[in-house]
Formats: sequence, structure tokens, C-alpha cells
Amino acid sequence: MAVDKELLDILVCPKCKGELKLNKTEDGLICYKCKLVYEIKEDIPIMLIDEALPLEEN
Repeated sequence: MAVDKELLDILVCPKCKGELKLNKTEDGLICYKCKLVYEIKEDIPIMLIDEALPLEEN
């Protein structure tokens, strides 16, 4: 079961209140403004700034 599309539409970055995008593997939400990734564990987005991972840009 994946994260609900309606939930993804209303979630914003807790740090800057900016838009979040689902990553390619669908296991994280990316804030390009803050360069952070909020992990999704067991279909639940972890929206804690302290637990966000730095965005690795290639």
C-alpha cells in the first residue's frame, strides 16, 4: 500500500512550507528549496526536520 495521493497533495515541507515531490523510488519526499528528503517508512511520511536527509544531487 502506497502513500495516499490526496495526502501527498496537501503535505508541505515543515521547514519552508514549500512543495514536496515524491522521489523516483517512492520512498521519500523531496524539498528542492531546502535540499532535504523526508523518508517514507511503512507508508508513513516522516515529516520531522531533524530526521530529514540531505538531498544528494547527481
